[in-house]
Amino acid sequence: MRRTATPTLRGLLLGSLMLAGFTGTALADEPGGHGIDYQVGDEAFTGYLASAPDEARGTVLIVHDWDGLTDYERQRADMLAAQGYDAFAIDLYGKGNRPVETDARKAETARLYDDRERMRRLTLAGLEEARQQGVARPTVVMGYCFGGAVVLELARSAQAEDVHGYATFHGGLGTPEGQSYAADTPPILVAHGGADTAITMSDVASLAEELETAGVTYEIEVYSGAPHAFTVIGSDRYQARADEKSWAAFHSLLDEAL
Repeated sequence: MRRTATPTLRGLLLGSLMLAGFTGTALADEPGGHGIDYQVGDEAFTGYLASAPDEARGTVLIVHDWDGLTDYERQRADMLAAQGYDAFAIDLYGKGNRPVETDARKAETARLYDDRERMRRLTLAGLEEARQQGVARPTVVMGYCFGGAVVLELARSAQAEDVHGYATFHGGLGTPEGQSYAADTPPILVAHGGADTAITMSDVASLAEELETAGVTYEIEVYSGAPHAFTVIGSDRYQARADEKSWAAFHSLLDEAL
C-alpha cells in the first residue's frame, strides 16, 4: 500500500490542486532534512538528506535542475521522506555554486554535457555518499530538466549498483553518439509536457524507438498543454494537472521498483 502524508503549509495553500495521494503543492514550513557536505576528490559538494520517519521502503536519489540544488529539490526530498522513502538530493555543481543568471546556468550545464565522464562520476559519488549516510540501498533515480538528462546518462552507463528504476521529468532525452541502452536497464519513466518547445515530441519519439529497439522496459507519459518545467511549483510554467499525474506515475514506479 502506498504511504502518503501531507506536509504543513506555508503561505497560500493550493488546496484545490491536491488530489488524493498528491502533496506536491504543499510547502513545508521548515525543511525536514539537512545538508550533507561531502568530497569528490579535492572538490567540496553539499547534498540534502531527508530520511523516512520509520524503516524506509527504499531510497530516491534526486538530480537537480540547471540552477543547482535549491529549495525545490529539498521540498521534493521532504515529500518523499514523508511518504516512507529516504531521499538524497545530490550536488553536481559544487558547494555554494548555485547560479542565478541564465548564462551562468548554461555554463554549468555545458561543463557537464561536454564532460560526460565527470557527469557520471559526480552522480555516482552522490549515490555513494547517500549510502554512506545509511540510506536504504535499493534506489530509484529521478531528475528534473537538466537532471533528467543526467538520469538517462546514468541509466545508459550501467554503472550504478542496486538501482531499480529511473525517472525523468521534462528532461533532456537525447543520446550522445556512441552511447546506447542495454536490454537489462532498469525500468525508465519519462514524464513530458506536450507543449514543451525545448524538448520536442520528435525527441520523445526518438527515445521511444531507441528504448523499444534495445528491449528496455519504459513508460512515457505526455501531458497536454504542459510546457517545459511544468513541475516547478510557483513558477509561471507550473501546471498542476501534469504535476499531479507525473507524481502519481512516479509513485507507481516506486511501488513496482521498491
